[in-house]
Amino acid sequence: MSAEPDGPEDRLRRFATIWSRAVYPVTSTAATRPEFEERLLPVARRLSEALRARSFDAEAGREAGAALVEAHCTDPEALSRTLDCVDAYLVLYCGDDGDRETLRTRSARLQHAMAAGFARALRERTLAEQEAIAKAALQAQGVVAQALHATETRFRAVFEGAAIGIGIADLDGHVLQVNGALTRMFGLTEQALLGRNVRDWTHPDDAPQTWRLYEELVSGEREHYHVEKAFYRPDGTVLWTNLTVSLLRDADGEPHYQLALMEDTTERRLLNLRLRYEATHDALTGLPNRTFFFERLEKALAAGPGQRFGLCYLDLDGFKTVNDSLGHAAGDRLLVEVADRLQSCATAPGEMVARLGGDEFVALTTGPDTRRTVDELAGRIMNALLAPISVDGRELTVRGSIGIVEGPAEERSAAEVLRSADITMYRAKAAGGNRFELADPEADARAITRHGLTTALPTALDRGEFFIEYQPLVHLGDGSVRGAEALVRWLHPQHGVLSPDRFIPLAEHTGLIVPLGRWVLEQSVRQARAWRDANGGDALGPLRINVNLSPCQLTHPGLVQDTVEILERTGVTPDALCLEVTESALIGADDDLLKPLRRLAEMGVDIALDDFGTGYSNLANLRRLPVSVLKLDRSFTQSMQQFPADPVDLKIVEGIVALAHSLDLAVTVEGVETGAQAEQLRILGCDTAQGWYYARPGPPERLHDLALVDATG
Repeated sequence: MSAEPDGPEDRLRRFATIWSRAVYPVTSTAATRPEFEERLLPVARRLSEALRARSFDAEAGREAGAALVEAHCTDPEALSRTLDCVDAYLVLYCGDDGDRETLRTRSARLQHAMAAGFARALRERTLAEQEAIAKAALQAQGVVAQALHATETRFRAVFEGAAIGIGIADLDGHVLQVNGALTRMFGLTEQALLGRNVRDWTHPDDAPQTWRLYEELVSGEREHYHVEKAFYRPDGTVLWTNLTVSLLRDADGEPHYQLALMEDTTERRLLNLRLRYEATHDALTGLPNRTFFFERLEKALAAGPGQRFGLCYLDLDGFKTVNDSLGHAAGDRLLVEVADRLQSCATAPGEMVARLGGDEFVALTTGPDTRRTVDELAGRIMNALLAPISVDGRELTVRGSIGIVEGPAEERSAAEVLRSADITMYRAKAAGGNRFELADPEADARAITRHGLTTALPTALDRGEFFIEYQPLVHLGDGSVRGAEALVRWLHPQHGVLSPDRFIPLAEHTGLIVPLGRWVLEQSVRQARAWRDANGGDALGPLRINVNLSPCQLTHPGLVQDTVEILERTGVTPDALCLEVTESALIGADDDLLKPLRRLAEMGVDIALDDFGTGYSNLANLRRLPVSVLKLDRSFTQSMQQFPADPVDLKIVEGIVALAHSLDLAVTVEGVETGAQAEQLRILGCDTAQGWYYARPGPPERLHDLALVDATG
């Protein structure tokens, strides 16, 4: 497999190559395929720029569609292949580091604009060809007039042999002559057309200027005009034409007749309508797609003062399970049934349902009172999903989570509204699903910040934005500093210093916790070596470093090897390292999960059971865990900050300490904040402690100073 292009120009060239290979087989051109690719390259560059522009420019898509026609890609298959290519590869090769959801939305809108530009350019090209025919006919008018005097046979040959419909009428609109092509277009005989009045051929879809232009022509104010016009056939079907009407003057220059040239464009119009439908509707469910929905939403948001909107963003709960267990075909049938039910929920004026993709649907309601109607719409949707759906003989229960956004028009953009609805929907899922939630600006802001942190995490480690602070571990017996716990921080460019609770869950969710944890371990062990070297070997006694391990790191196969390599590379002995694992991570742990910890413990690395007392584990399990230290959760010792302490808490801590010591486990206490608390814990037999009473987490130099002061008295 070849490597992906490195630079933006290479990626752009790759996109143009894929595009040209897809479209070239259905293009009527004498150019070679590489020459055709060079012609598409500037069009691809224009699309790439429009994809990443600050504001959306539909003209770029329309120009790209028109460029296809200019390159002789007039076959409808060329447009279909182009839209497929843009949908699959434009964001991939030209999106750079932009938000994928926003880029895919813009790509869909560019595809719609391309289809529109293609259809318009194809129509204009046809009109130009028709205009050329009309000019030729006009130029031939003099010849025809002379031929009428010379020979009727010659005129009839020109008149009847024309491939387009031709009709001649007097200035009052009465049809005098028609050719065979015109009779075939209307499905009428010549006798049925002769004598008809042009003014009787009105149609509801006539452009407003059609009959004004006609009156100007028959009055002699205009020589000709060109319009797109529809006619009813006798069977009730509609004939669409490109119509050119010209004024014929007599030898004295006075208006005498009107000449109509008609080209049947019915099939081409149906093709354009089909292309428009396919570009704006979901192929599976027939519902409006993301492009069509954005058009409607933008229109609703621009409705003006006094108008409001309500939006329900629906995601099916557990849909992936259906695909995984029954297959994608069954999943598709389920989506079709859900789409039918949703469509029946939004039938009132101003309401619509669309499929955004996958199992995500959206319902929109507009009007002056959407506060009430959007709640009712959400309720109808939830009720519509109650009845089981039969798929392949199985009764499937379908549930969904809905995020609701409601508000006045003209306050937010369509992208902002959809983002808020998406965030709110996931909040409904997090609350258990099968429910709907209303948008909350504060919750939106938190989610946006969380998403921003998540996307910034991968590069933050490479940019060196993480640093470590150290909180000393103090021996309760003699007050000496025995070591420190390493606590990672993130110096974010916008948000400042972030504590671990802000980003560690995000790192675990994205998988970055493994390289981040490895970095923290190596930096911490190197710092332990630096303390030892600064103290002249072990003159002040070994300072042990405590490093936290997340549950994700426990299951990573490289944990033991990484730890061994770091210790060997830094020259630090295993007994100078303590790895802290939360009690909840080891509840119910099997032998496979405990095996890496046992290997590390056998090497001499201490294992501490962090937050002990919060995981509700069976105390008997302590025997099978390879731990040497219990870190008592601060919730057990908070009452000891004041005197007298809660006697119940004293008994609990006393029992835990006795149990730990009976199992040869040391006890460390977190969150010590007062001298009374420290003294009480010393009396109870706890071994070491940490907390603000001794020092807040800080730079490594401060710990060295504390240890030095302790050693020198």
